[in-house]
Amino acid sequence: MPVYVDNLRDYGWRHGPSCHLIGDSVEELIEFAVNLGMKREWYQPKSSPHFDLTAEGREIAVQNGAIELNQREFVAKLRELRQKAKSRLEF
Repeated sequence: MPVYVDNLRDYGWRHGPSCHLIGDSVEELIEFAVNLGMKREWYQPKSSPHFDLTAEGREIAVQNGAIELNQREFVAKLRELRQKAKSRLEF
């Protein structure tokens, strides 16, 4: 069940730097996040389905198997996932 995190960035949020958690499938992504203690309601389905993670959440995700991607790799993965989703909708 591959899930991925990108690099921490400071978006000016009160919780400090954050990143995104994405997965090869929505079901696996949600299951992984819930197993980390996140709430299902925190799932953000629009654009690129993801969860936002704080620095601490990212560390926990990586300790539990999330794959770290640099920005270029992360964008490539998002494109791949969007293409797969688009292909499924075309059938």
